[in-house]
Amino acid sequence: MEIEKTADGSYTLFVPELNEHYHSVKGALTESEHIFINMGLKHSQATSPHILEIGFGTGLNAFLTSLEAKKENRNIFYTTIEKYPLDMETIKLLDYPKLIAPEESELFYSIHNAEWNSPQTVSEHFTIEKIEGDFTEYNFSKGYDIIYFDAFAPEKQPEMWSQTLFDNLYEVLNDNGILTTYCAKGVVRRMLQKAGFIVERLAGPPGGKREILRGTKKK
Repeated sequence: MEIEKTADGSYTLFVPELNEHYHSVKGALTESEHIFINMGLKHSQATSPHILEIGFGTGLNAFLTSLEAKKENRNIFYTTIEKYPLDMETIKLLDYPKLIAPEESELFYSIHNAEWNSPQTVSEHFTIEKIEGDFTEYNFSKGYDIIYFDAFAPEKQPEMWSQTLFDNLYEVLNDNGILTTYCAKGVVRRMLQKAGFIVERLAGPPGGKREILRGTKKK
């Protein structure tokens, strides 16, 4: 695992075995804010959204979501699943609070220090449940309002992108729930549509991918 600085000054991880980065090298922070916060969380009409994240990774999406919860005075329950949790040494080297919100450093580390497999309230408006497990084998309960689909790319981890898995995610979403992902490949769009989602192709993050996808579960 190697730490790399991306174009917007934030850091990401590079996995040599997969020849893959955790985030876009065009900007890790910019990518997460655009795809998951602006196109996901801010688009949801749920008053107190329950979010499911596929791929906890560096915790960047969770941290940004917790900051938004505080800013909007909006209670969020955040469930995330990760098969290979990172060690704290790596998390400290990424040092996301320094660039994003130095005054919220304690919140960032509370998220990472939260016990696995048990819901933990880490701030007034943010409760997180980190599941250490395999997304492809896990049975999620129903009742999510937003899904952040942030797995490694289909060509790197094809087992994470299957029709059965998208069918299952559609089933656990509430009506008017949404799923956002950075991957705009035609095959992924068609799988989402087959699962039942109304799919939009949206502009990608500034300087990054041209398009992203957002799927909505209509009543």
